[in-house]
Amino acid sequence: MKRRVVQSISFFLHNGYLGFPFTKNLYTGPLKGLCAPGLNCYSCPASLFSCPLGVLQNLLSASRVLNWQVLLGPFLYVLGFFLIFGLTLGRFICGWVCPFGLFQDLIYKIPFFKIRLSLPKRSQKYLKHLMLIGLVFFIPLFLGDEIGYGILGFCKYLCPAGTLEAGYLNIIISSELWDYIGKLFYLKSAILLVFVFFVVIDYRFFCKNVCPLGLIYGLFNKVSFLRLNVNLNRCTHCKACEKICPVGLNPLEEINSVECIRCLNCVKICPHKAIYLEKGIYQNAISSSCSK
Repeated sequence: MKRRVVQSISFFLHNGYLGFPFTKNLYTGPLKGLCAPGLNCYSCPASLFSCPLGVLQNLLSASRVLNWQVLLGPFLYVLGFFLIFGLTLGRFICGWVCPFGLFQDLIYKIPFFKIRLSLPKRSQKYLKHLMLIGLVFFIPLFLGDEIGYGILGFCKYLCPAGTLEAGYLNIIISSELWDYIGKLFYLKSAILLVFVFFVVIDYRFFCKNVCPLGLIYGLFNKVSFLRLNVNLNRCTHCKACEKICPVGLNPLEEINSVECIRCLNCVKICPHKAIYLEKGIYQNAISSSCSK
């Protein structure tokens, strides 16, 4: 319940511009120059902030035609943004802050058959890295449009949050946009429907297998200020934590894994409080007073 409240507050902080039904325009105020931590489309009419993945792609795209001296400041801002949020929270952002994470949680509640569809660990790892390296870095840097700027690969071809928040909401409030809908919009709509289907039957399918933003935050999980720890002296190996983990991890062996979204279900379920939330500089992920 507490996590859902925090997620809801975060959703409205990301999307707090309530004037869009009247202006039928995007918010362009000073907050739009800042990134919000979750996956939330810049072009959503309600969005107050920029998406960090979108900003990163735009900078890489612009580097094809603009002098690096012009882009140095924005690049340092984006780098600092990921370092600050990664080193403080890690993938806690995915479990508690991300608007698209909340959307997946709610969709999963639809009554339907449920099954874990996580790809094999190696394939899962490679797919997310492919999304990050290929769509977020390679395409903006090396594939240009008609005026020379790079193509925003993830935003243009895949991002389901962009299709849902920007695509559909914009055509709802501005009916004239229907005249500009083309094959790419239908393709992205099909991709969104595929993701929705898989999210209905498998909890956080997009987070586990695809999301490049979650991968970036996950790389900081082991060293972030806020992380999990295990006291093996208290653990009875009842496997309650493994059974409740929504992303299929074994917390005892994969504590602070890149895949862990920090939902804290394992902390709540553990009858002996062997798993706990730790705050501070990096230490061994398994309590130093314990040994296997």
